[in-house]
Formats: sequence, structure tokens, C-alpha cells
Amino acid sequence: MLDYPEYTRLLYLVNENIEGFMPDTDINSAPLAESMRYSLRAGGKRVRPVLLLAACELAGGDTMEAVPYACAVEYVHTYSLIHDDLPAMDDDDMRRGKPSNHKEYGEAGAILAGDGLLSAAFEAMLTDMQMYFDKPEMLKRRVRAAYEIAKASGSRGMVAGQMADIEAEGKDISPEMLEYIQVNKTAALIRAAVVAGGYIGGADEELIYSLASYGENLGLAFQIVDDILDVTGDENEIGKATGHDATKNKATYPLIHGLDESTRRLKDLTREAIDRISAYERNTDFFAEIARELSARTR
Repeated sequence: MLDYPEYTRLLYLVNENIEGFMPDTDINSAPLAESMRYSLRAGGKRVRPVLLLAACELAGGDTMEAVPYACAVEYVHTYSLIHDDLPAMDDDDMRRGKPSNHKEYGEAGAILAGDGLLSAAFEAMLTDMQMYFDKPEMLKRRVRAAYEIAKASGSRGMVAGQMADIEAEGKDISPEMLEYIQVNKTAALIRAAVVAGGYIGGADEELIYSLASYGENLGLAFQIVDDILDVTGDENEIGKATGHDATKNKATYPLIHGLDESTRRLKDLTREAIDRISAYERNTDFFAEIARELSARTR
């Protein structure tokens, strides 16, 4: 899964630099730094930063210029996983085959590790921006990229989706509310990653629109796969317990629409993502392949 050369190349670039933008720490903050790095080193597909780098390349930009923003997106994503796993949230003891952060460092340590990673994301982006004060056009691209990431991370994106998800537990909600939860909880940050990469690479408005549409459809499909795997997946392969959504009466596609309809919706979203990005007349095969592979993933 996702082991073809283009993905491997960009993943290597992310993994080689993922800790390079972390803030310097002293001996007094060593436990915090250890907790932050524990989750950051847990691996994963790194889909969001890889997509950001790929979007920068698609726009004709220099991939290395996008690396700080790719790492920032992964910091935000990792922070969200740490907080999602907390007992007050989704209450998961395992993540990617390892004990969740709060099982290793306690709930307070996990909360602060997440806070530290979120702050580190913006420190990484703002540090990069300071190198372009004398290049207004390059600076503008980076400001736009950082704005997309900030918007998707907060109360108009991921945090809003998570809150709505918690509020919906055990309740009968409408399909429209489910869509709101999934668009914000998962799709927003994926959309932001590809749009941010496009901005840094100098994409025109036509490409930005195509990337945004691709990212939102891909993000929704990604969440539906997660929902389906919680019902049908192998927990040894996934790296965490399955059946968790049903236990907590979470609002999911299988619960509201059933597995058959969820699978149909997954196929439609995947096709739509591919169609939206393929409409832009450049080499978009890489993006289409990612969409197909993510829709067929088993973990």
C-alpha cells in the first residue's frame, strides 16, 4: 500500500525532515519533548504532508521550499491523534500498534504534547516566512498556505468537527450533520494540505480550485474507509481496537447509511476526487493513484 516510487520519494523527504523543525528544548522541558516525539515517531502513511509536497510539484514549485509546511501539517495531524485518543475524547489505548500517548505519559502529558505540537507547527511556518520579507510574492504564497492550514485546524475545521462528533454520540443525527462532521473532522486538513502545497508552488486559481475539490472528496472518502474498517477491519493490521465506534455510539457512515451504501459512497467520492484533479491538464496520475489506493486500504 502506497509503496510506489513517487510516494516513497516524498515520504522519505518528510521522514528525513520531520523532527528538523521541532523547537529547541532544554533539560527542563525534556519530558515534554520526549512525549511529543513519541507520537511523531510512531510513523503512519504521512498522507497529508506527502500530498502537500506533491501539490507543490504539480504547481511547478520547488519541493524543498514546501517541506516546513509539510512537516507543520504532520505536527497538526499528530497533535489531533494524541488528543483524539484521550479518555475524554475517543478513548483509544492503542495507536499504530503502540500504546497511545496518554498510556505512556499520562493524560496531562498527552494534552501538553498535543499543545506543543500544534504550536510547533506554526513556529515552523512562521520561521520559514521570515526568510522572505524581501520577496513579497513568495511571502504571500506562504501566508496563504499557512492560513489554509490554520483555518482547517481550528474552529472552522478539525476542532469544530471533533466537537460535533462528540456532541452527536448516542443521538439520531441527519445525514447532513454527519457530512458536516466528516468534512470538518477529517477532510478539512487533507484539503488544506493540498491547497497549501499548491500555493507554495505558485498554482493559479484554476489549479487551486481543482486541488481543493480533490482534497475534500479524498478526505471524505478517507473517513468513510476509517468508519468501514472499524466494523470490518483486522485490529492487528489496523494497530488499534475495532468496534470502537459502535461501543461509543459514534455517528458514522455505516451506522447511518449501512455498509453497502457506505461502500457506494466511498466509490463515488473516490471517482469524484480523481475526476476533479484530472480535469486540470497536467500530470495528475499520482493524485489519482493515491485516491484509488487509499479507498482500498485495509489499515
